[in-house]
Amino acid sequence: MAAVRISSRSGLPSLLLYLGIGIVMGQDGIFDVKFDNAELTQVIGYAALVVILAEGGLGTKWKEVRPALPAAAVLSTVGVGVSVGVTASAAHYLVGLDWRQALIIGAVVSSTDAAAVFSVLRKVPLPSRITGVLEAESGFNDAPVVILVVAFSAAGPVEHWYVLVGEIALELAIGAAIGLAVGFLGSFGLRHVALPASGLYPIAVMAIAVSAYAAGALAHGSGFLAVYLAAMVLGNSKLPHWPATRGFADGLGWLAQIGMFVLLGLLVTPHDLVDDFWPAMVVGLVLTAVARPLSVFISLAPFRLPHREKALMSWAGLRGAVPIILATIPMVSGIEGSTRVFNIVFVLVVVYTLIQGPTLPWLAKSLNIAEDPSEAADLGIESAPLERLRGHLLSVAVPGRSRMHGVEVAELRLPAGAAVTLVVRDGKSFVPAPSTVLRRGDELLVVATDPVRDAAEARLRAVGQGGKLAGWLGTGGAAKKSGRPASAELLSGPVRKLGKGGRRGARTGGGSETRSDRAAGEKRAGGESRAEDGVGSERAHH
Repeated sequence: MAAVRISSRSGLPSLLLYLGIGIVMGQDGIFDVKFDNAELTQVIGYAALVVILAEGGLGTKWKEVRPALPAAAVLSTVGVGVSVGVTASAAHYLVGLDWRQALIIGAVVSSTDAAAVFSVLRKVPLPSRITGVLEAESGFNDAPVVILVVAFSAAGPVEHWYVLVGEIALELAIGAAIGLAVGFLGSFGLRHVALPASGLYPIAVMAIAVSAYAAGALAHGSGFLAVYLAAMVLGNSKLPHWPATRGFADGLGWLAQIGMFVLLGLLVTPHDLVDDFWPAMVVGLVLTAVARPLSVFISLAPFRLPHREKALMSWAGLRGAVPIILATIPMVSGIEGSTRVFNIVFVLVVVYTLIQGPTLPWLAKSLNIAEDPSEAADLGIESAPLERLRGHLLSVAVPGRSRMHGVEVAELRLPAGAAVTLVVRDGKSFVPAPSTVLRRGDELLVVATDPVRDAAEARLRAVGQGGKLAGWLGTGGAAKKSGRPASAELLSGPVRKLGKGGRRGARTGGGSETRSDRAAGEKRAGGESRAEDGVGSERAHH
């Protein structure tokens, strides 16, 4: 994991470090491991790419991507076409490659890598309209690029452009339909079928995402688009034990990237790269300075984005492992000059990632695009269903920048049917009183009945982003879930007591409460005072 720490501190994408490890282990390296199996590399690379796309889809927030979908769709289709044409022309006329080799290089390097982009933007938060476009583009453009590379690497003459366009459109449509269908069916099943162990949920989610790729490939559609869309649907479906699932997918994604990059480093022969260094520099310069900006500005012209945002997106077109994996396709197909194509792509990816990666955060700040890092972070909420009781346990983690800090439990104004039952602070737990003040780092256990589960989570997120005045200052709150108007949902007081038979006594929106509620509240307040004396918590006195 030292490579991860070095990558984080230097601003370099981790792929370069793992590629370096593979090169050191391989031919001309310290261990001199002989490995030249391009077909095995391609198979393993495809499998790793499926896992990486699934992990990326699970981490994609629909509310951020939805406004960016039209722009991302145009950028990943029209933009890819522009990039392929310009880069292939440069490879043919400036480097002297024949048209088949030039088209293969143009198609291979037209795919961007979200992992490489966001690994260098961890400390520079960008507006959601930019991250949404970049995320969706990286998930979408792999599919048409793979189709183009396979077509250019096939034996015989290359098909006419209009035939390729038709094939791309058909495969994308089939892949999108299968991916969405598998995602919705999988999320429905996981929400309504209780698995015997919580540890099975992460495995089930990844299995569903991978099955979307298999179904798309069997139907002669784009399996890569299918797995990305299926994972995106699953990632936005509020599945049980979601933080554990997200962590599991993130770990699998890291393992896939590490294994893939090391294997690609083993495959390359360093002394063969010398002759192809300058051709790679020329092709990379045209790609970075001409093809990518031209594709961005042409594709996004109808969307009226500021030029500085288009400039950042042009520079953010980092290439990662995907182009190197795709460069093995012509090697497996036996295309003449495929080894030179692979070497040019390898050098291009490494050198220009070294240039673009560390300078990308600087460019975002120079263009005044990076957002204020003090903005409130979203809450981490994990849900575990209570099947027999028809309720949910929401585990809420209050992050360091959350505006829930300083808010009293009563000021959460959860909908009737939901209550904060436990607070964990500094490793100690206690039952909160209505006047308990929440702090950064707290973990809350919220019990919510099934009808108001979504409303309670929405309200918690609203307070986390807008503070105690969320709802009055335009910050979204709880949705209409229990048959009452949304305003009543937002203003209703917290649940004070759980009575027999699961009926809850709650303070009404007008502020009145039952006698039993007052007695229970006073009793809990006394217990809370004692508990907080032990943990040093704050109290608000009125």
